[in-house]
Formats: sequence, C-alpha cells, structure tokens
Amino acid sequence: MRVAVVSDIHGNRQAFEAVLDAIAGSDCQEMWCLGDLVGYGANPDACVELARRHAAICLAGNHDLVVRDALPLEEFSRGAALAAQWTRETITRETRTYLDELEPALLEEPVGLYHASPRDPVWEYVLSPLQAEMCLDVQQHRVCLIGHSHVALAFGRQPGDLATGQTQDADEQLELSSGEWLVNPGSVGQPRDGDPRAAWLELDLDAWEAIYRRTEYDIGGAAAAIRAARLPASLAERLQFGQ
Repeated sequence: MRVAVVSDIHGNRQAFEAVLDAIAGSDCQEMWCLGDLVGYGANPDACVELARRHAAICLAGNHDLVVRDALPLEEFSRGAALAAQWTRETITRETRTYLDELEPALLEEPVGLYHASPRDPVWEYVLSPLQAEMCLDVQQHRVCLIGHSHVALAFGRQPGDLATGQTQDADEQLELSSGEWLVNPGSVGQPRDGDPRAAWLELDLDAWEAIYRRTEYDIGGAAAAIRAARLPASLAERLQFGQ
C-alpha cells in the first residue's frame, strides 16, 4: 500500500487543499495525518473538515490538544497561545468533537505513528542524531513516522552503527528496507526548513521506500486570512520564508 503522510497543517486551508490535490494525482491509496490540524492559521474548521473527509488516520498534535483544553496555554509561546485562544473561541462544535477523539500516537499500523516522538508523543522535537538514537532505542516499530518539528528529515540506524540523519529536499528518496528509521514528512501549513512550499511524504509500505514531496500553494491567501483574523502578523509573515 502507498500512503501519503502529512503533518502540521495548522489551519492553513490553502496549503492543505493544494497538498490534497497533489495526493489525488499520485498513486497513494490513503492519507495519514500526524497531527496539528489547527494552530497558527486562520481556517481551523476547514482544515478539520478536510481531514475528516480525507484522512484514514489522524493523530492529535500539541496545538490540537491545547485547543481542546487538554494542555494549558501557558506551555505555549505568545503567538501560539494567542492563536490557540482564538481557535478555541472560533471553532464549531463539530470541529471540537473531532479534535476530542484524536490521540497523539497510534501503534497498530505496520509503522509507528507519533505526533512528536516515540519518547514523548506530544512535545519532543527530534532534530539531532542523539535524540534520534534515544528514540530508536525505545520505539516498538522498525520504522516510525513523526511530525511536530516542521522540518522534512529522516534519521536511520543500521545494526552496529549510531544513528545518522539529515534534512530532506523535494523528490529525495529513502530506502527503508533495512535498519531502523524515524521519518518526518515536514509541515503542510508552516514549514520551517527554509522551503515555503507545503511538505508531505509518499510512503510505500510494500517496497519500504519513501519520497519527499513539496507543493506550491497560495501563500499570499493564507497570510491574508491570518491578518484578517487579527492573529499575530508574524504568523503571516513567516510563511513566505519557510521559517
């Protein structure tokens, strides 16, 4: 089976719709989401509705959890907290009900699925080989998918070796048939790896191969929606820089 993996949509309807169109034109049979449907962007209801319609699997991210009052606002940065409070006050009952049903990890698939990491499914940013090494030591699956960092990257460890890894550019391929892996598709709604295009991943669970994808979207429209909602201007400005 070939799966499209997305993460960190953050209420960015323009980016999510563009990625869904790209997925529809691919060979993927399912779409899996690693969480943070809501957060910094201005269209949380639309993004949750798109996930409800299209995602075979969807996890809860830390921004989803704070919006449903499962985490305190004080644990977030000022901009994130303001966006979370606005989202709490804005979303429909149907959106809240969907978010209430999500969990930050799922271990019943051929790969492990975590919003953040196998050690801490809610909060850990896995950005270094040392962090990856400690996660690989505890994860139950040979291959795990993680999000949260907004960076497209992969860490691998072959028997007898230490973990290594790096960021991944558009159309780069991974051979996952041997060793242990942590694979991050990057962010749909707010990339932070210097490439402003929406990031996602194609994962072939039969061949154990993955391909990183980037999709152009209407960044100006997403930024304008953030400003119209009177959310912090920095949340709009950072989109064009992929930071």
